[in-house]
Amino acid sequence: MTAPAMPRRRFLAWLSMGAALPVMAACGGGDASAKAYPVSFSEAEWRKRLTPAQFHILREQGTETPFTSPLNNEHRAGTFVCAADGNRLFASATKFDSGTGWPSFWKPLPGAIGTSTDFRLGYPRTEVHCARCGGHLGHVFDDGPKPTGKRYCMNGIAMKFVPA
Repeated sequence: MTAPAMPRRRFLAWLSMGAALPVMAACGGGDASAKAYPVSFSEAEWRKRLTPAQFHILREQGTETPFTSPLNNEHRAGTFVCAADGNRLFASATKFDSGTGWPSFWKPLPGAIGTSTDFRLGYPRTEVHCARCGGHLGHVFDDGPKPTGKRYCMNGIAMKFVPA
Protein backbone atom coordinates (compact mmCIF):
# COMPACT_ATOMS: atom_id res chain seq x y z
CA MET A 1 0.00 0.00 0.00
CA THR A 2 1.38 3.43 -0.87
CA ALA A 3 0.99 6.70 0.97
CA PRO A 4 -1.69 9.03 -0.41
CA ALA A 5 -0.36 11.65 -2.79
CA MET A 6 -0.05 15.15 -1.40
CA PRO A 7 -2.46 17.51 -3.15
CA ARG A 8 -0.66 19.79 -5.57
CA ARG A 9 -1.78 23.00 -3.83
CA ARG A 10 -0.48 21.82 -0.46
CA PHE A 11 2.83 20.80 -2.05
CA LEU A 12 3.20 24.22 -3.70
CA ALA A 13 2.32 25.98 -0.44
CA TRP A 14 5.03 24.05 1.44
CA LEU A 15 7.50 24.70 -1.36
CA SER A 16 6.83 28.46 -1.36
CA MET A 17 7.08 28.66 2.46
CA GLY A 18 10.43 26.90 2.27
CA ALA A 19 11.66 29.36 -0.34
CA ALA A 20 10.37 32.40 1.59
CA LEU A 21 11.86 31.44 4.96
CA PRO A 22 15.48 32.42 4.16
CA VAL A 23 14.29 35.72 2.68
CA MET A 24 12.24 36.54 5.78
CA ALA A 25 15.12 35.51 8.06
CA ALA A 26 17.53 37.78 6.21
CA CYS A 27 15.25 40.76 6.81
CA GLY A 28 16.12 40.92 10.48
CA GLY A 29 13.60 40.11 13.10
CA GLY A 30 15.14 41.76 16.12
CA ASP A 31 12.55 43.51 18.26
CA ALA A 32 14.85 46.27 19.57
CA SER A 33 13.60 48.87 17.07
CA ALA A 34 9.94 48.10 17.80
CA LYS A 35 10.20 48.79 21.55
CA ALA A 36 9.68 52.20 23.17
CA TYR A 37 12.80 53.55 24.94
CA PRO A 38 13.31 56.37 27.46
CA VAL A 39 15.52 58.22 24.93
CA SER A 40 13.71 58.48 21.60
CA PHE A 41 13.99 60.77 18.59
CA SER A 42 12.71 60.84 15.03
CA GLU A 43 14.97 59.49 12.32
CA ALA A 44 15.70 63.07 11.21
CA GLU A 45 16.71 64.08 14.75
CA TRP A 46 18.95 60.99 15.14
CA ARG A 47 20.63 61.95 11.86
CA LYS A 48 21.34 65.43 13.26
CA ARG A 49 22.73 64.06 16.54
CA LEU A 50 24.92 61.29 15.12
CA THR A 51 27.66 61.11 12.50
CA PRO A 52 26.70 59.16 9.36
CA ALA A 53 28.81 56.20 10.57
CA GLN A 54 27.21 56.29 14.04
CA PHE A 55 23.73 56.48 12.50
CA HIS A 56 24.47 53.48 10.28
CA ILE A 57 25.65 51.35 13.22
CA LEU A 58 23.28 52.50 15.96
CA ARG A 59 20.05 53.09 14.01
CA GLU A 60 20.43 50.79 10.97
CA GLN A 61 22.13 47.84 12.72
CA GLY A 62 25.31 48.16 10.66
CA THR A 63 28.73 46.70 11.46
CA GLU A 64 32.00 48.59 11.35
CA THR A 65 35.04 47.17 9.61
CA PRO A 66 37.08 45.06 12.06
CA PHE A 67 40.34 46.47 13.48
CA THR A 68 39.33 50.08 12.66
CA SER A 69 38.08 51.31 16.04
CA PRO A 70 40.44 53.34 18.22
CA LEU A 71 38.62 51.76 21.18
CA ASN A 72 40.37 48.46 20.40
CA ASN A 73 43.52 50.02 21.87
CA GLU A 74 41.83 51.78 24.80
CA HIS A 75 43.30 50.33 28.00
CA ARG A 76 42.77 53.14 30.54
CA ALA A 77 40.46 52.85 33.52
CA GLY A 78 37.02 54.24 32.75
CA THR A 79 33.64 53.50 31.26
CA PHE A 80 32.44 52.80 27.72
CA VAL A 81 29.18 54.65 27.06
CA CYS A 82 26.60 54.68 24.26
CA ALA A 83 27.60 57.21 21.58
CA ALA A 84 23.92 58.11 21.06
CA ASP A 85 22.83 58.91 24.62
CA GLY A 86 25.77 58.55 27.02
CA ASN A 87 24.29 55.51 28.77
CA ARG A 88 27.02 53.70 30.76
CA LEU A 89 27.52 50.29 29.11
CA PHE A 90 30.77 48.56 30.13
CA ALA A 91 33.46 49.08 32.77
CA SER A 92 36.99 49.03 31.38
CA ALA A 93 37.85 46.22 33.85
CA THR A 94 35.62 43.86 31.78
CA LYS A 95 37.29 44.62 28.42
CA PHE A 96 39.51 41.96 26.85
CA ASP A 97 41.29 41.38 23.53
CA SER A 98 39.17 38.81 21.70
CA GLY A 99 41.30 38.98 18.55
CA THR A 100 38.15 39.65 16.50
CA GLY A 101 38.88 43.29 15.66
CA TRP A 102 36.04 44.74 17.72
CA PRO A 103 36.09 45.97 21.34
CA SER A 104 34.98 43.01 23.45
CA PHE A 105 33.75 42.72 27.02
CA TRP A 106 32.79 39.81 29.26
CA LYS A 107 30.08 41.64 31.23
CA PRO A 108 27.91 44.77 30.80
CA LEU A 109 27.04 47.14 33.60
CA PRO A 110 23.75 46.31 35.38
CA GLY A 111 20.69 47.40 33.37
CA ALA A 112 22.85 48.89 30.60
CA ILE A 113 21.87 46.71 27.67
CA GLY A 114 19.01 44.79 26.19
CA THR A 115 19.07 41.88 23.76
CA SER A 116 16.96 40.61 20.92
CA THR A 117 17.23 37.86 18.33
CA ASP A 118 18.78 38.92 15.04
CA PHE A 119 18.25 36.81 11.88
CA ARG A 120 19.95 39.20 9.40
CA LEU A 121 22.56 36.59 8.42
CA GLY A 122 19.90 33.89 8.06
CA TYR A 123 20.54 32.26 11.43
CA PRO A 124 19.81 33.44 14.98
CA ARG A 125 22.30 35.66 16.82
CA THR A 126 21.82 37.65 20.00
CA GLU A 127 21.86 41.37 19.20
CA VAL A 128 22.92 43.77 21.95
CA HIS A 129 21.32 47.21 22.12
CA CYS A 130 21.43 50.18 24.49
CA ALA A 131 18.74 49.85 27.17
CA ARG A 132 18.00 53.62 27.05
CA CYS A 133 17.84 54.41 23.32
CA GLY A 134 17.68 51.00 21.62
CA GLY A 135 20.77 51.74 19.56
CA HIS A 136 22.47 48.69 18.03
CA LEU A 137 25.80 48.01 19.73
CA GLY A 138 26.82 44.58 18.44
CA HIS A 139 26.26 40.95 19.39
CA VAL A 140 26.97 38.62 22.31
CA PHE A 141 28.46 35.14 21.91
CA ASP A 142 29.10 32.23 24.27
CA ASP A 143 32.85 31.98 23.62
CA GLY A 144 34.21 34.58 26.05
CA PRO A 145 36.47 34.30 29.08
CA LYS A 146 35.59 33.42 32.66
CA PRO A 147 33.79 34.26 34.81
CA THR A 148 30.80 34.72 32.42
CA GLY A 149 31.92 32.87 29.30
CA LYS A 150 30.34 35.69 27.27
CA ARG A 151 31.92 37.83 24.53
CA TYR A 152 30.07 41.10 24.04
CA CYS A 153 31.47 42.01 20.63
CA MET A 154 30.68 45.71 20.21
CA ASN A 155 31.05 48.24 17.42
CA GLY A 156 33.49 50.90 18.59
CA ILE A 157 31.62 53.57 16.58
CA ALA A 158 28.56 52.88 18.76
CA MET A 159 30.46 53.82 21.93
CA LYS A 160 32.58 56.54 23.48
CA PHE A 161 35.14 56.15 26.25
CA VAL A 162 34.98 58.22 29.42
CA PRO A 163 38.24 58.02 31.43
CA ALA A 164 37.96 57.49 35.20
